[in-house]
Amino acid sequence: MVQRRIPRPAELRPLLRPAPIIWNGTERRLTRAASIGDLRAIARRRTPRAVFDYADGAADGELSLERARRAFARVEFQPAVLRDVALVDTGRTILGMRAALPFVFAPTGFTRMMHHEGERAVAAVAEQVGIPFTLSTMGTTTIEGVAAAAPGARRWFQLYLWRDRAVAKDLVQRAADAGYDTLMLTVDTPVGGARLRDVRNGLSVPPALGLRTFLDGATHPRWWFDLLTTEPLTFASLTSTEGTVADLVNRVFDPALTIDDVAWLRGIWQGKLVIKGIQSVADARRVVDAGADGVVVSNHGGRQLDRAPVPIELVGPVVEEVGDRTEVFVDTGIMHGGDIVAAIALGARAALVGRAYLYGLMAGGRRGVAKSVEILSAQIVRTLQLIGVNRIDELRPDHVRIRPNG
Repeated sequence: MVQRRIPRPAELRPLLRPAPIIWNGTERRLTRAASIGDLRAIARRRTPRAVFDYADGAADGELSLERARRAFARVEFQPAVLRDVALVDTGRTILGMRAALPFVFAPTGFTRMMHHEGERAVAAVAEQVGIPFTLSTMGTTTIEGVAAAAPGARRWFQLYLWRDRAVAKDLVQRAADAGYDTLMLTVDTPVGGARLRDVRNGLSVPPALGLRTFLDGATHPRWWFDLLTTEPLTFASLTSTEGTVADLVNRVFDPALTIDDVAWLRGIWQGKLVIKGIQSVADARRVVDAGADGVVVSNHGGRQLDRAPVPIELVGPVVEEVGDRTEVFVDTGIMHGGDIVAAIALGARAALVGRAYLYGLMAGGRRGVAKSVEILSAQIVRTLQLIGVNRIDELRPDHVRIRPNG
């Protein structure tokens, strides 16, 4: 029989160790976040619904995004045991320069809507941790403003080709003058996708104070305070910003973009040229033949064509076709460091991460972005150790497979 006794005070003392009080509310929230999903939950609580949905949503029925995430869920690693993984090297050479981690901050539009620190915060974190940051044409901080905020960061500029080529050429020149070393042309937006969450929320540019928005905003007073007491929220590279994001895309960007325009950009841009939005092996081959230094296998985060190809499933075929001539990147659906490890094992040079850091930004500004990197980095290291690999560059296709049925 078990005999009961009254514990002595000295025995209880080691058990009664309350966690230290964190007085800063942002730090307190972020400390509790153990995954990108946790940051997403915090972001949902901290921002108005229309703002969260703009970052979180996708096109039409959101099948493209759902399928991309399901594909990563079907990843099965093939671990090797009895390997020395005491030290892990997460660094990788990306377009000729070493990065500390095998991912890039992807271009995102309207970033200061997520949090008033916006692109400056994200670029500063990229500088701190040693990875590239990509500024979007639809960004809310100027090319020069980002360069000033993060002078030591490796900066890329993402371009939508305008109907007015002179405007596009001016943006390209400004990026070159400000020290951006890579130009990323997005080619999957001949028209804007049907982002139904934005339509249903009545999201406009800039946000309008309709009754529904006002009532939602009343539950997020800090967000509105930050919006109204900082510089006006606009697209920094656009002069006309009325209407929805889809309205802007249809009015400003050129649906007549062709392979000749890729060659034109190659002629006026002296840095690295990456083409984003590749969804077939044939198109990957065409843009590489036109001079691309890199391709991003991407369906725009599921925000353009619903039922589009799943990017991670295309990485292998694209690498097999053009991997000896160019660097292949992938995005869409990445929510875990293991997703990044899987993408690289399948042949990608690096992954582009967008929503994952936006959730951090919404959850806690610059500190939230840093937290998202901390989470992804720890997951990458742990995944490598558990599959018996101590260098990112050692990953091979035989380290992973995608299960056919989950």
